[in-house]
Amino acid sequence: MQHRFADCVLDDARLTLTRSGAPVAVEPRVFDLIHLLVRNAGELVTRDRMIEEVWQGRIVSESAISACIAAARKAVGDDGKTQAVIRTVARRGLMLVAEVTAVGAAAPLPEPSADAPRPATVPRVRYIAGAGGQPIAVSVNGSGPPLLRVDAPAWDIEVEWTSPYWRDATEALAQSYRLARFTRRGFGDGGDAAPRVDYEALADDIGLVADAAGFERFALFSQSGGIHAALRFAVRHPSRVSRLVIAGGYVEGRSRRSGTDVANDAFRRLVSEGWRSEAEGIGAAFMFAYLPEGPLDAILAAARNLQGSVTKEAELALRDAINAVDNSALLPQVRCPTLIVHARHDAVHPLSEARKLAAGIPNAELLVLETANHLPLPGKPAWDVFLAAFRDFMDAAP
Repeated sequence: MQHRFADCVLDDARLTLTRSGAPVAVEPRVFDLIHLLVRNAGELVTRDRMIEEVWQGRIVSESAISACIAAARKAVGDDGKTQAVIRTVARRGLMLVAEVTAVGAAAPLPEPSADAPRPATVPRVRYIAGAGGQPIAVSVNGSGPPLLRVDAPAWDIEVEWTSPYWRDATEALAQSYRLARFTRRGFGDGGDAAPRVDYEALADDIGLVADAAGFERFALFSQSGGIHAALRFAVRHPSRVSRLVIAGGYVEGRSRRSGTDVANDAFRRLVSEGWRSEAEGIGAAFMFAYLPEGPLDAILAAARNLQGSVTKEAELALRDAINAVDNSALLPQVRCPTLIVHARHDAVHPLSEARKLAAGIPNAELLVLETANHLPLPGKPAWDVFLAAFRDFMDAAP
């Protein structure tokens, strides 16, 4: 069935939404919410009914409901002030107030021929030359203000899309922002045939990715080991960075703050024992320390991502670099508004490191999440808190 309203067409057979003839990318829950409202146009849809049909009766926070409503309004070309399509009925629920016309069942999709290309299973990715000539995989998704995400250097953006948890986190950002992500393929030679991790070169990569995405001035979102390149870029190019968000970051590497040799790092020993083993045990043990609250599927997916993206030698070089890093001198040089996000019970990089970041960066804000997971994941209570705070910070007046 096709439902026509305002300048939109929602096709519940093909699970598509178009506006002014152009396709609109929406998350499954956002689509389900719009579908629920369209089927009951002109009638009140209570919050209880939304929770029952969109979230299948699960416990869900008010911030998650509000974020879904905001995304639905944006998808249909509406907003919370105008409410020309989706109207809020105070303390009760929502009502779709635009006139809806049902035009019958959609024509069946043609069967693909044997020679027809298969649909892509990951977003479109292109490659550019990074600093030192190493290739960089770049993907840009969504619409809205420009946002460039900087992950740990070994994180593979293509493999990320094969895991619902990591994909959902990316899609949630792409709902509100023009999101650019990238993966550096390989690292330079340190002169003794070992890979060399150069954070200044990785900061150069950020500029190259931004140029490729068409971003002149943009927000930076760095996660975990991505902080080191993001900080250096923000300090070197203050005119290009509008805002900085740091999740799971730290000022000093584990070896520096513990006073131990980098070779004694427990994570490094795990990598040395069998990083590319056919069994997933090593990688899973590695990631369990970062995500002790799970879910298990997300842990295994992260392990496969990292183990499949770099060699053992490259991962050891990365461990040595992050264990020895010191960002102290960079912090007072950051000039953009900054939000620090950190798990209260993070066992890998403790909350004290986030407090040092917030104290060292002028006027930075600290958001503490009530979790032990190093990074917030969809489906966990901390995710809704994070996403609401992220959007509030991004939308705040400069």
